[in-house]
Amino acid sequence: MNHNLDFTRIGGAVLVALAAALFQPLALAQAAAESSTSAMPGMSDPAAMSDGMDMKSMMKDMSDKMSSMPMTGNQDVDFARMMRVHHQGAIDMAQPELRNGQQPEMRKLAKNIIAAQKKEIALIDKFLAKHGDGLKAEPSK
Repeated sequence: MNHNLDFTRIGGAVLVALAAALFQPLALAQAAAESSTSAMPGMSDPAAMSDGMDMKSMMKDMSDKMSSMPMTGNQDVDFARMMRVHHQGAIDMAQPELRNGQQPEMRKLAKNIIAAQKKEIALIDKFLAKHGDGLKAEPSK
């Protein structure tokens, strides 16, 4: 009788059982989070945050715009174009906070973000008008 072989079988079974026990709570928590329709306590319904567009959708939209943007090879122009989309994304995310947010400090932050990003977008648009080689910047919303 080979004791090493028996130990390997037993050890393997124990490892499988241990792994299942460790990952089961994670899988259950993930499934519960995915199937839950209620928002976190004290937060607005994410689906209603931006007239049907939630934060993740806004981030995906911004990311899609940035990743599909053709590069010019001019570092300054490419940076300006990417940052313009990024800044507009910040504005898009801050607007529903102003509409639906409950906490004064977050509403104030959203208001400040909108003001700051609009100023920077104006600078970027001015730069791109001068150096953008005829590339149009995305219009402000």
